[in-house]
Amino acid sequence: MANITAALVKDLRDRTGAGMMDAKKALVENDGDMEAAIDWLRAKGLSKAAKKSGRTAADGLVAAVLSDDGKTGALVELNAETDFVARNEKFQSALSQIANKALETDGTLEALQGAASPAGSGTITDMITGLVATIGENMTLRRTAKLESPNGQVAAYVHSAEAPNMGKIGVLVALEGADADKVSEAGRKVAMHVAATSPASATTDDLDPALIERERQVLTDQAKESGKPDNVIEKMIEGRLKKFYKEVVLVEQPFVMNPDQTVGQFIEEQGAKLVGFVRFTLGEGIEKEEDDFAAEVASMTSGS
Repeated sequence: MANITAALVKDLRDRTGAGMMDAKKALVENDGDMEAAIDWLRAKGLSKAAKKSGRTAADGLVAAVLSDDGKTGALVELNAETDFVARNEKFQSALSQIANKALETDGTLEALQGAASPAGSGTITDMITGLVATIGENMTLRRTAKLESPNGQVAAYVHSAEAPNMGKIGVLVALEGADADKVSEAGRKVAMHVAATSPASATTDDLDPALIERERQVLTDQAKESGKPDNVIEKMIEGRLKKFYKEVVLVEQPFVMNPDQTVGQFIEEQGAKLVGFVRFTLGEGIEKEEDDFAAEVASMTSGS
C-alpha cells in the first residue's frame, strides 16, 4: 500500500480544492495515484453537483477584463444561488480565471465552456463542476461577450463592484482612435454612461426593427386620439420617434456627464469613433425562485 503523506494530500487539495479528509480518502482508495484520485474526486463532485443542478442560480457576479494592450475586452457572467457565495474568494478567483480565458476564445459561450481549464485538467465546464462540489451551490456560466478594436481601445467599467473588475453590472465599450490614452479614457466615460442608461443599441440603424415598429404603433394609437388629419399625425409620429431614439440609442442620448451634448458628439470631440458596446446586468431575465421558509420547515418536520 502506498504511503499517503501529508505533502501528497496537500498537493491533491491544491489541485482540486477538496477537503482534507476527502483528499486523503481519494488517495487511499486509489493507492496514492494522483491522477486516479483526481478522477475519483471529480466523480464524487459530479454526484454532488447533480443534486444542486435543479436550483436557480440567479446571483453571482459579472467580470470585465481587458487584454494587456487594451485592444480586446471580455465580459463573463457566472451565476450562483446566493450573494454569499458571490463574495467567496474561491468563486471570485475562478471567475477571474474564466474571464481571462474568455479573452482567448471567439466570444461564444460554447467556446468558453469547452476551453481548457486554467485550474488544471479538463475544461471550464469541468472546473465549474468541481467548484460546485467544493462550495456546495449550483453555479452556471451563463454568458460571455468579447469586443475588439484593433485600431483603438476597449474600455471596461464595473458598477457595484464586489471585487476588482467584478460586480453587478459590467460594460465594455470599443472605440477607434489614434491616441490610445485619450480613447481609453473616453471609452471608460462612455462605459459609465452605458451602465447608467442601458441603451438598446449603439446607433439608430442597429435598433431592433420590431422595437421600432412596436413604438410606432403605440405612438400612432396615441396620435389618433387627437383627432388631427393623417398628414399631421404622421409628422407627430416622426417627431416622437426622434425623441424615442434619444432615449434608447447610445449615440443619440444626452451624455450623462454633459447633457448639453450627445454621446455621439462627445465621442467625435475626442477624435474617436464608436465600434460597439456590451452591457451585462447580473441575473437579468432570470426568474429567481423565492423560498417559502415556513413551508420548508413544515416539510422537514412532517415526517418526524
